[in-house]
Amino acid sequence: MYQIIQYIKFLLSSTNQHGVHSPFVYNFVTKCLYDKEKYQAYISLDNYRNTLKNSKVELEVTDFGEGSKTLGNEVRKVSQMVSTSSSTKKEAKLLYRVAQYFKQEHVLELGTSLGIGTYAFALANPNSKITTIEGCNNTSNFTKSQFQNLGVNNIKFSISAFASEVEKLDQKHFDCIYFDGHHNKEATIQYFEALLPKAHNDSIFIFDDIYWSKEMTKAWEYIKSHSAVTVTVDCFYLSFVFFRKEQAKEHFKIRL
Repeated sequence: MYQIIQYIKFLLSSTNQHGVHSPFVYNFVTKCLYDKEKYQAYISLDNYRNTLKNSKVELEVTDFGEGSKTLGNEVRKVSQMVSTSSSTKKEAKLLYRVAQYFKQEHVLELGTSLGIGTYAFALANPNSKITTIEGCNNTSNFTKSQFQNLGVNNIKFSISAFASEVEKLDQKHFDCIYFDGHHNKEATIQYFEALLPKAHNDSIFIFDDIYWSKEMTKAWEYIKSHSAVTVTVDCFYLSFVFFRKEQAKEHFKIRL
């Protein structure tokens, strides 16, 4: 119910490109978010999703809550996980467009799951280097095997709780960091602050499901108000954070 109410509020308060006066954000909206081109990569993304939907594999999945506390293990069908634990078709295509538009070379993803978002980043730039972190060993190994079958070799898989893995990252800066796991306020803020030193002026932080709960929305408000953040673009399901010092601090809600 919370998400439904928030979506109605979002629709009432959001706009399209006509409500945007920043040239940088206007171009981002019109040339990336609203890009209607039918990319060949979309077919690959759909084919991968269909492969997962048709999978007969069952995984014993370990869920991690805040920090490294294990919430529980259960056996789940990959075919069902596609709908509950993966980027939607719309989100995957949007991630592809964003990665391609900004020509991202170094990408970090928190929350591999079945790798649909990961695949979108990989397709956008085959020469990019993608690091994806997943807490569940079985899920990560399954997804890694799928990418080996696809011939995708620009992805580094890390199996660990986010907090411990973030501390060991060798990459000095990332062009994009995608936060897609641990949907709670404390963890989201913790990872955001821990990864701020990895951002450069043109980096993008992408957050999934900021309206997942009241606490996640509070985390988003904290991030928006942070002194390092200049521009945010809230598209409800995915939200984007920019650190461009040449930009005035502004926040946008854009309907897709």
